[in-house]
Amino acid sequence: MASIQEVDKAAQAAQNIEMVEVEDGYTLTNLPDESITHQFDIEQIPQRDVTQEDLHASAVDNPESWLMYGGNYQQQRYTSADVITPDNVENLQMEYLVQSGVASSMEGVPIVVPGDPPVMYQTNGPNHAKAINARTGETLWSYTYANPQGLLLCCDANNRGFAVYGDKVYMTTLDSGVVALNRYTGQEAWYKSTGDHEIGYSATWAPVVYEGQVITGSAGGEYGVSGFVAALDPESGDEIWRTNTTPPEEWAGDSHEHGAGTVWMTPTIDPDSGMIHAPVGNPGPDFDGTVRPGPNRYTIGTLTLSADDGSIQWHYGESPHDVWDYDSSATKIRVNDMEMGDETRDVVLSPGKTAWVYTMDAENGRLLERSEETTQHINMWKMIPHTDEDRRVAFVPGAHGGNDWQPPSYSHETGLMYMNQNNAPHEIFWEEAQYEAGQTYWGGGLNDWPDVTEPADWNGNLSAIVAVDPASGDVVWRDWISQEVTSDYLWGGSITTATGLMFTGTQNGNIIAYDGESGDRLWQFQLGAPICSSLSSWYDPGEGKQYVAVQVGGSGWLHGGRRGSTIAVFGLSEE
Repeated sequence: MASIQEVDKAAQAAQNIEMVEVEDGYTLTNLPDESITHQFDIEQIPQRDVTQEDLHASAVDNPESWLMYGGNYQQQRYTSADVITPDNVENLQMEYLVQSGVASSMEGVPIVVPGDPPVMYQTNGPNHAKAINARTGETLWSYTYANPQGLLLCCDANNRGFAVYGDKVYMTTLDSGVVALNRYTGQEAWYKSTGDHEIGYSATWAPVVYEGQVITGSAGGEYGVSGFVAALDPESGDEIWRTNTTPPEEWAGDSHEHGAGTVWMTPTIDPDSGMIHAPVGNPGPDFDGTVRPGPNRYTIGTLTLSADDGSIQWHYGESPHDVWDYDSSATKIRVNDMEMGDETRDVVLSPGKTAWVYTMDAENGRLLERSEETTQHINMWKMIPHTDEDRRVAFVPGAHGGNDWQPPSYSHETGLMYMNQNNAPHEIFWEEAQYEAGQTYWGGGLNDWPDVTEPADWNGNLSAIVAVDPASGDVVWRDWISQEVTSDYLWGGSITTATGLMFTGTQNGNIIAYDGESGDRLWQFQLGAPICSSLSSWYDPGEGKQYVAVQVGGSGWLHGGRRGSTIAVFGLSEE
């Protein structure tokens, strides 16, 4: 009998796609002429549309669901499911493995719609997706989007997951679009382009649906585009509003036209206030600030918008006029009524590449606390000599972190925030750059470890898993990861549970459960390929089990390691 991968036409189309390196990044070849859906036993999908009330309850009020990238709108990555505890986590067992059939970037988060059975929707590169019976691992439909020829990709053919609402799921596409699929059949409902991929716009993040809007954003900062956040109609894809992140009135001259400031990770939403907290990346060009004088507002920080119309409410910049590629691309966490001394405050938490956690007043963006250093700080803010390409600066954390895009998590039980941090040194240099549409616009470049071993005081650890108290700024615990092999980088996110556990994965293939309070490793399982994704967890009352899911298979950038195509699901029954 043929395996499912041998008859899955959507998977076969994705298998034929090749990512090839070109002068200005990567592009894809052998693309299908049209998008392909292959249906299996779709009758297993319960016919119940996902409501706005379901989305509000996701992961926290309803532990049976994980309906969006960050678990809930506040992106806390916390489940109130409580079957798995520190005392029994050693009994957590593999339930099943799903092979997507496409060995590509696996940075996505599986979402789960509750029902009988629950249904998992997952994506991976290059824009391949599946609906899966979350109880058995059986594929119900499979889909591959037909990207056009000539894509420009800086780093990999990533996709980080679906949003869901009503009878549809929504996925961004590498040609800077959003495609809506009927979640019962896998067939396309509509497609909307949000940027010109021929000048470098692309899209890789998971969108989020909120009160009749699909919130999406922009990628392509390495190609000198101008960033934005946009809202689309969930039924038609029509644009409702768009907010530019490099408004001309905030920039000198015409430098805003290629100022980047892209929003290439999923925004956070606070339903109580209707605020959107968007992570904003680097200004362009990355390493040459002379062509963009001033603070380059609103880059590298948190940009807060009104969900009603996209109007700007406040901004906090973590590295004004940046020339070190210190994005603030990681998802933000919203926490309301957090105890800070004698007060309770509504706050926004941001882990920066600067290796500090910023605790900001949610109403106005005022900085309330900046944490202790989460990694080493060596040669930070040292300017790059703008003389020739031979003058270099080595610094820690390098351009990949402290916290690159890896999503942090927050625990209601411990009050701590958990992050995968990079401590690798980088060496950067300046070179003159002229903007040309469709070409990279860096204004310099970088060298990475192991080609860089300076600065001398570097402790030799490539990365660390860190817990921070956002109220006090204290680093509560830190698990340093060694530098013996390049796979010791960390390139994925974490989740927390109602019983005080924290789960995360490593580049060397381990999924690990930590005691969130102490940082003790309580359980780990070797999955054989890099974990560059973030996890999800849910409770299935039909089975009386709590599940934890993770995608395994690496990423093409940053020593991504061996490719894979696996969705691994673990489970533990109630006693």
